Parts: sequence; structure tokens; C-alpha cells
Amino acid sequence: MFNMLKVAEIKNRILFTIFIILIFRVLSHIPVPGVNINLVRDLLQNSEFSEILGLFNIFSGGSLQNFSIVSLGLGPYFNALIIIQLLTFVVPSLEELSKEGETGREKINEYIKFLTLPFALFQSFSFYLLLKSQGVAPELAVFDLIILLLSMVAGTYLLIWFSNLLTEKGLGNGFSMLVFLGIISALPSGLSKFVALINPETFLNGVLFILLSVVLVACVVYVNEGIRNIPIEYGRRSAQLGSKVTSGLPLKINQAGVIPVIFAISIIIIPSIVATPLASSTSSLVRDFGYFLLNNFQQTSFLYNIFLFVLVMFFTYIYTMFQFNPVKISDDIKKRGGFIPGIRPGINTTSYLKSVIGKITLGGSLFLATMSVFPYIVHLSLGFNALAIGGTSVLIVVSVVLETIRKVDSLIVSNKYQSFLD
Repeated sequence: MFNMLKVAEIKNRILFTIFIILIFRVLSHIPVPGVNINLVRDLLQNSEFSEILGLFNIFSGGSLQNFSIVSLGLGPYFNALIIIQLLTFVVPSLEELSKEGETGREKINEYIKFLTLPFALFQSFSFYLLLKSQGVAPELAVFDLIILLLSMVAGTYLLIWFSNLLTEKGLGNGFSMLVFLGIISALPSGLSKFVALINPETFLNGVLFILLSVVLVACVVYVNEGIRNIPIEYGRRSAQLGSKVTSGLPLKINQAGVIPVIFAISIIIIPSIVATPLASSTSSLVRDFGYFLLNNFQQTSFLYNIFLFVLVMFFTYIYTMFQFNPVKISDDIKKRGGFIPGIRPGINTTSYLKSVIGKITLGGSLFLATMSVFPYIVHLSLGFNALAIGGTSVLIVVSVVLETIRKVDSLIVSNKYQSFLD
């Protein structure tokens, strides 16, 4: 570790990451004006909305309990990102942009940021209506309400900027890093709740849960590091060996990483966001529908977990399609004079790669989806409502840690190579 800190680039990236984290934590304690923070915290602990608000609080880095300017987190951005990526499949102009390399990606990112605005405005207004209905926020004048909404929207765009900076100058993916910080910040309270549940009657279940958690972490690491290696032979002769040159095409079991899980959660909480203003309606029919959404889209509800399972599998396939292009890879192999043993170059190689990635993605998506509903499975089998560690949290935390380690390793190798050249 100390040798790692001797590398100037790694040290600078670590210091920059710590700097951004500190700013993020400071911002998470700056409340939006006009809201009673103590009442917000009481609402998080003791209300019918506590479960879904607790999930918001975790993924906003603990900012919601202070109703800070960054309370929305990156949720609106992820919602916009999902919409744009899905539109890429049906809008020809977006599909062409996605194929134009860095220039196209920058243009698509601009569209995502524009689309983030209506999502952020809607979510911030929904939060205000919820807090007002619970007596936490007062009736605000139009100007004061605009200030509140713009403060929360600005906080989201500030986090987007921080995430991009972390990706560029920090360690790993900035968006995943900020979500990671939210989960870590909630871990102490989760552990305390878990310990409070332990008594002579639940002791055995508690031990089983700890063992399951250890197995869960091991499984996440195993799947994240799992690779299917496809051998590739090149027809040219090696001057030293006088034989065919053989290399491999490594395909990760989990090509999409933790992004599908974050996407799925960003979508699954939308019914609860919609339900908050509906539940405060004066119309009994609208109010009943709002409470129906709230009751059926809680973490411990069957419908919520079914939708979460399906969404994680769906986004795993979608994101893998963006990350892995069998046609392009097949063309690259053919241009370099290579071929997969037993498979003819061209369309046969493309079909083979599609078949392999389809099977791998099926296994990876099932694993991600199962881990996402792990808290619900434990709740049904062991009876724990407050979990110190959940499947979704483990997936994100372990994936971010592994990604950071890989980033550091690549920087060390790059530094050694550069010093060798010098």
C-alpha cells in the first residue's frame, strides 16, 4: 500500500477523491430552507412512508434525513439515462450518435442532462408535497417554493458534476462511488438495528444471517471476477515459435457490473414518488390509489420485489447490449486475421459470440436479480425486517471496491511501464 502511495498519479487521485467526498458530506448537511429537520428525521423513523424514504435516504448518501440540497441524489439523472438509452434502440438519430465515438457520447450526455431537469423538478415537488401533507413543511409562497425546488435541482446537477470529476480524476466510476458512499454512511445505523433484533429467540437466525452475508459477499466477488475466455487463433506465423499465435477474448459473467441494479432501483421507486402527492389528495379515490402504490411498493412487499427482479434482469440485458457488440468484435477479429477455433470468420463468429454472451448474460442477470431481492428472501425465511446488509447494498459496495482495486492496479502497471520507457 505504501508503495502505491509513492506513485504521484495514484496519490493525486486518492487525494482528489477524498476532497470530493468531503465536499459531498458537507453538502449533505446543508438543509433546504423552510423545512423542520427534526420533523423530517421523525418522519423517516415513524411513519407509513419510513420504509421507502429510508431507501431514498440510503441512495442519497444520508442527505434526505437532513433534507439537504442534495437530497435527490443521482436518481433523476439515472432516470434520464435509462430513457435515453432505451430511445437509442428506436430513434435512428440517437443510434447513429451512439456509434460516433467520443463526440457522439458527449452529445448524448447533453441530452441526458437536459432530460434530468424535469425528473428533478417532479421528484423535488413530490417530496415537498409529502412533507407538507405530514406537517413537516409549511405552506410556501410561490417564490419560496421556486427557491426550494431550484435548490434541490441544483444539488442534483452538482452531484452529476462531482461524479464526472471523480470518473475523470478520481478512482473508478464517480456515479457508482457516490451511491457507494450513501450505502456506507447508512451501514452503522443498519448494524445497530440488526443488533437490536438479536435476543435468545432470534439468536440462531442472527447467526444464520451472518453466515448468509459472508456467503453472499463471496458469491458477489466470485461472479464479478468470473470470466469466460474464448480462444482466438491468428493465421500469421510467429518468427520465434514458428506456430500460430493464440490469444483469448475474455467475457465477464457480469458484463454490466452494478449499473443494472442502480437503474432498477431508480425505476422501482418511481411509483412511490408518484404516490406521495396522490396520497395527500383531497379526492378519496386518488388518495386510495396513492396508498395502494405506497403499500405495494415497499421493500418488504411481494409486488415490489417481483418488479425489482424483472427490472434487474431487463437492464442487465440492455446494458450488456451497449457494452458488448458481437458484430464489431467479429469484424475486428476478422480484420486482424484471427478466428475462433471451429468457427468460420464473419457471420458465423457473430452468431457464436451472440450465443455465448446470451448464455453468460442469463446467468449474470439471474444472479444480480436474486441478490437484489435477497433482503426479501431473508425477511420471509428468518423474519428480519431491518437488515444490516442487503443484497443490493452488497452488490454495489463489493463492485465499487473491486472496480477501485482494478483502477489502482492499472495505474500501477501503467506507471511501471512509463518508468521503464523513461
